[in-house]
Amino acid sequence: MRSREEVIHYCKTFENVYEDYPFHDDNWTIMRCKDNKKIFACIFQREEDIWVNVKASTEWIDFWRNAWPSVIPAYHMNKSHWNSLVLNGVIPEGDIKRMIAESYDLVKPKKKAKKNS
Repeated sequence: MRSREEVIHYCKTFENVYEDYPFHDDNWTIMRCKDNKKIFACIFQREEDIWVNVKASTEWIDFWRNAWPSVIPAYHMNKSHWNSLVLNGVIPEGDIKRMIAESYDLVKPKKKAKKNS
């Protein structure tokens, strides 16, 4: 996975998501959950590569940064909760998809428990 289009296509496989361009800049594609409008992926080009900012749980954020040199503290985001994935061929596609999926899981609306009647 190296292109913006591939990342957008993968993000759209999740339930109730949409593509947004809130900055009026075609370089920044934001993927959001429809129900709560929370961001789970920011896609942009920087230094000749496509970058994807993803949210990560505190238990995993440093793991991913240590696993791949192309996972770094997020560009323009809270570095305690977000990583940037530089899509330069270093990170295996399975790990890119896993990190995007984990980001989606962290921000998607939580299901409410049903009350027993």
